[in-house]
Amino acid sequence: MSCAKIDPALHQEKKPPWIKVRLPSNPVFFSTKALISDLRLHTVCESAQCPNRWECWSQGTATFMIAGDRCTRACGFCAVTTAKPFALEEDEPQRIAEAVGRMKLKHVVITAVARDDLKDGGAVHFARTIAAIREMDPSVIVEVLVPDFHGQDWCIQIVLDAGPDIYNHNMETVERLTPLVRSRAKYRTSLQALRLAKELSQKVVTKSGVMLGLGEKETELFQTMDDLREVGCEVLTMGQYLRPTPKHLPVVEYITPDQFSYYGEIACNKGFLHVASGPLVRSSYHAADFHPVVRR
Repeated sequence: MSCAKIDPALHQEKKPPWIKVRLPSNPVFFSTKALISDLRLHTVCESAQCPNRWECWSQGTATFMIAGDRCTRACGFCAVTTAKPFALEEDEPQRIAEAVGRMKLKHVVITAVARDDLKDGGAVHFARTIAAIREMDPSVIVEVLVPDFHGQDWCIQIVLDAGPDIYNHNMETVERLTPLVRSRAKYRTSLQALRLAKELSQKVVTKSGVMLGLGEKETELFQTMDDLREVGCEVLTMGQYLRPTPKHLPVVEYITPDQFSYYGEIACNKGFLHVASGPLVRSSYHAADFHPVVRR
């Protein structure tokens, strides 16, 4: 498949009024920041320049990013640093569990940089982190946002054997734009990874997310929804792509809140158990709003 190209004439750099970021307004934000610093943890909130960091940290929650803050991929949308990663930190799973306990989280989201330098893609590190959280508090809902593991079933099985409640892998965009937007990742490989997760564990809830505003067509978005439902995906998030730096892909279109609501209704009608659709929605934004039936 040849790489798609974005027409420079379609770039929209000025943000519309509905793209608003709330600045920290209470001491909880600063205590969350201090705790993350104290335990030497990385968060996708910071590394990916999430627009919801102020709100989430002010509510005493965060999305933890394990396996370092250096990614082996260079996706056109992502602000995470691309560089040779450092060695895994053996005590990181325990530090994550301690943070979950100190923050009194009932639903935690664990993600990671892509670690193509590791044979297992970081699957064992995910499993050890899940196990540490389970040992600290078995009642915590654990959601993992994982890379594609190149579609290798044995890597996916390692993560599933640790017993996450929600297995999330983002499609990020429609099939036509995937070669432009995502580094090394393939649309069909991502679908296969989600299919395998559901086949290997009937207990886990599968989840995915897409960014809008990169030049996708409505029919392509609906096809992506259908493809996700066909592989058994149960939860979907849709949010506005925001350009992190001038070096990243430009925004082609800002989707209105009403259009996001419309797309959310379409997704619900296609059979997703839960849909979050809005300009500032991200994979882990208000993740606890979805309460899976725990079937451990």
